[in-house]
Amino acid sequence: MRKKVTSVLPVVDRLRVLQLVPEPLPTFRVDVAALFGKYLPRIGIECDLVGKPGGVAAAAVTGFSRVRMANPGGGRLRREWSFLCTCLNALLTADRRSCDIIQVRDMVSIGILGMVIARCKRIPYAYWVSFLMCEARIARARAQLAANGGLRNRLVLLKGLVEERILYRVLLPRAQHVFVQSEAMLQLMLDKGIPRERLTAVPMGVDTQELAAFPVRGQRPLDWSSGPLIAYLGTLDASRQIERMIDALTIIRKSFPDARLLLIGSAALPVDTRKLRARAEEVGLADAVRITGWLPSSQAWTLLAGADAAVSYFPRSLIHDVCSPTKLLEYLALGIPVVANDNPDQVRVLRDSGAGWLVDSSTEAMAEGLLQILRDLPSARARAGLGPAYIEAQRSYGVIAEGVGQSYRRMFPG
Repeated sequence: MRKKVTSVLPVVDRLRVLQLVPEPLPTFRVDVAALFGKYLPRIGIECDLVGKPGGVAAAAVTGFSRVRMANPGGGRLRREWSFLCTCLNALLTADRRSCDIIQVRDMVSIGILGMVIARCKRIPYAYWVSFLMCEARIARARAQLAANGGLRNRLVLLKGLVEERILYRVLLPRAQHVFVQSEAMLQLMLDKGIPRERLTAVPMGVDTQELAAFPVRGQRPLDWSSGPLIAYLGTLDASRQIERMIDALTIIRKSFPDARLLLIGSAALPVDTRKLRARAEEVGLADAVRITGWLPSSQAWTLLAGADAAVSYFPRSLIHDVCSPTKLLEYLALGIPVVANDNPDQVRVLRDSGAGWLVDSSTEAMAEGLLQILRDLPSARARAGLGPAYIEAQRSYGVIAEGVGQSYRRMFPG
């Protein structure tokens, strides 16, 4: 197990980060909201956040030294133009008296703009890669073209290919520091030629203080008060292959006929949830599979804690293998017996914590892992009890913030 990160650099020196993100604000991403809005300010690193307009006024986005959003009005092109102008204004008005680091997240074109302006103003520049946006865009466009996609898909493919080339040949090699989502993504960047000393892996974590502030007491759906209950928390998009869990349930019910599956979440496209319900009906499990839709964290955690086991399945591919799944960490923080497949970050977490069941990515392996839990629930819960301490020591945002803070301060030698 890795040792807990402790701060060896002075935290009294205040650093101010101007960060441009592609998400609507307030963001649903805990690695922005909690890390930059809550934990980094505690060690002297403040964040001026620029993003797209969401459904809440900027004043409601707490924890940041300043929040700026683009104008929400107009059509898509007008909104994109407004966002570009907002980013440009933030970059042009930044100076060394008010900004110590300029950082762009997951936006290649604005990333280049930010890097050029940072160079001109002699402000250190960092880039944050939370997801392989270019590769994902290329893969989607090629899949749609293979399904008789038209001109729009060809333009999307061209955009992805051009931005991928700019990202790896221009932007990342010239950034003073690059933050990535996982150790697997860090290795990918090394293979692309980015020097190790300019890379920091920042995997996903858990806001353990928020969790502690709302003690979770498990609760099941009223009409599912008995029988084995398996839960999943997260997106139900088709790319996540959630139907595998339904198929695994058909295997589990041969041993536990009253087992049920609770899917806590939803999909960006309603058609994806409709397909899951159709799949459950097709295999005769319409009454044994339930989709809740998106719920507030406290409600989701309550339902999770009421389950006998949880699943963290992440499809294997280049794009998914460099991700850091949050759901596994939340399961462990709640002390829930969990089955996870062999995504590289999940392998690392379960190997180091000893708190879950690691299986390969087949439906049969998922079912067998869950059956091991259900056959001996007392032993499974005792094993899952190792999870909270591991998360607190290794994947809480208080610990993660210390590591990120050290990387920022190393950008200022002497």
